[in-house]
Amino acid sequence: MAIRSIHITGSPVLHTRANEVDVFDRQLSKLVRDMYQTMDEAPGVGLAAPQIGVGLRVFVYDYEDADGNPVRGELINPQLEVGPISEEPASTETEVEGCLSVPGERFALKRADWVRVTGVDLKKRPVTIEATGWLARIFQHEFDHLEGTLYVDRLAEPYATQAAKVISARGWGQAGVSWLPGVDNLED
Repeated sequence: MAIRSIHITGSPVLHTRANEVDVFDRQLSKLVRDMYQTMDEAPGVGLAAPQIGVGLRVFVYDYEDADGNPVRGELINPQLEVGPISEEPASTETEVEGCLSVPGERFALKRADWVRVTGVDLKKRPVTIEATGWLARIFQHEFDHLEGTLYVDRLAEPYATQAAKVISARGWGQAGVSWLPGVDNLED
């Protein structure tokens, strides 16, 4: 297993729809193991393959539900069904989101409160999960990565302008910018 560098917004792989996984082999298993290790080290609650420079439809997630039960797994070639999204403005108290590809920044974003995600795991076993609340948000966020969309691309005003200013000020928004969890300090 290895911790991989996480691409920052502007990297072409983050802004391109990922390809379907056709080959389930040791290479895919290693990719998923590396994704778990990278996500854990970052730390994050989800990580999509494009975030580490691999344009495949794979994401991992790790979340503890309200009862303290761990929800951890991988989804390969997922499909996402999304419930309705309220027209109300996003709450700066309960709907703030962050992303390892826009490290250290958080903005309010409205998401659906319910989703159903389907796909397969590493052994090609079918996976179907219905989720609400924060887990639903994680699935929407990671699925977006596979579509070539970052959460900052979905922001409403004034957050869209704020995010654009931060991205510009940090020199992001271009190819070749990444960070390595456990090594790079992005708080400077």
